[in-house]
Amino acid sequence: MTSLLDMLKETDLRTDFSKAFKSATGRESLDPATLQKRLLLCFYGLGTNTGLKRVSSGAGAESYPDLVYVRRRFIRKEPFREAIAKVVNGVFRVRLPHIWGEATTACASDSKKFGSWDQNLMTEWHVRYGGKGIMIYWHVEKHAACIYSQLKTCSSSEVAAMIEGLLRHDTEMEVEKNYVDSHGQSEVAFAFCRLLGFQLLPRLKAIYAQKLYRAEAGQPEAYPNLQAVLTRPIDWQLIQQQYDQMIKYATALRLGTAETEAILKRFTRNNLKHPTYLAFAELGKAIKTIFLCRYLHSEALRREIQEGLNVIETWNGANSFILYGKGGEIATNDLENQELTMLALHLLQICLVYINTLMIQRVLTEPDWTQRMLPDDLRALTPLIYARVTPYGIFRLRHEPKVGDRTRCRCCLTATSTLPLVTRMFLLGLVDGSGVKVRWEDDQCGYYRFTDLLSQIERLP
Repeated sequence: MTSLLDMLKETDLRTDFSKAFKSATGRESLDPATLQKRLLLCFYGLGTNTGLKRVSSGAGAESYPDLVYVRRRFIRKEPFREAIAKVVNGVFRVRLPHIWGEATTACASDSKKFGSWDQNLMTEWHVRYGGKGIMIYWHVEKHAACIYSQLKTCSSSEVAAMIEGLLRHDTEMEVEKNYVDSHGQSEVAFAFCRLLGFQLLPRLKAIYAQKLYRAEAGQPEAYPNLQAVLTRPIDWQLIQQQYDQMIKYATALRLGTAETEAILKRFTRNNLKHPTYLAFAELGKAIKTIFLCRYLHSEALRREIQEGLNVIETWNGANSFILYGKGGEIATNDLENQELTMLALHLLQICLVYINTLMIQRVLTEPDWTQRMLPDDLRALTPLIYARVTPYGIFRLRHEPKVGDRTRCRCCLTATSTLPLVTRMFLLGLVDGSGVKVRWEDDQCGYYRFTDLLSQIERLP
């Protein structure tokens, strides 16, 4: 099995994301190598929810007070977001286009509920899922790279969280499309996304209940086959009258001069007489009508939306695998600690994606494996795989230099065995089959040439 801690370490050795964390006082007396090791252990303790005390019990010379000192002095939200953006950008840079396709401009967004302590302002009862907790809202592109995460209450607007993530992520990705489910869309959301330059592409649950709006008045007999779903014409004059106000609110969102949640609270059904809200609703009805026509006409669009949302469901499924400590409950009432837990989970999971991306590419650059991959195989390929990864055990961090191009260490080699579509690679950390067995020493990291291992794999049943 491959240790998730090793994958975190290997990612840092390649991207140097830990250098984003500086002392809050501006003075650092720790040796850089020691600081890096303690930071990685802190990230792991926060992201798995096991805590710093559990991590320090197997960390050798790194004691619990040492980790608490680093946590309090170095770890804050802003460096965390910078580190996550650095790893995400690293994923984009290392991808090979002939395996993953060209750079994408589409992402999907959705939330997941986590249990939490209830003596704080964030925890609420969730009506749909039941139980008390908080929500983490993710933005994930189609190859499982999460570009933004944010903490929200169970009752807060998913539309506001969706727009916030599209505007505030600090990665190199240029988002043009965003896939959401029914709870992440509204008529006002369609209007804001249009003004901000995004395409909102929802998967609508009650598609049978949707209505189409007419483009012009005075043509009640037009489109005879659609009369059952057609309703009144769009009020274009109202949109024209309020256009300047609509642009003002959209610009405030883009520049960050106003909170997304605060602006969208003005434009709800409780404020039906607000002229700007009515104008946003009219524009949203027009954009939504165009989308519905495309959605019903194009099977390719429906497949595209479904595939995008499947990726984020897979991402949500991996959350509980990594955040296993304390039953997956965020065990703190402090808002800052809740956010740090979320960001550490985000960092661990994107590091998993980064290392798996390299391992998949390592295999598929070999001519024998490249020839076996069909277009459908490449389309189904994902780096978000963790069947051969373990977040459990004693947390020993071997702080070794990063591995060269032609050889892989135990961390990287074992990760290769998790590849889907290459299930014959039964490495298990110890290759077993046809009399072949690779043994690993407990006190050192063995190195094997990858081409030699491929020749052994061919002999497996």
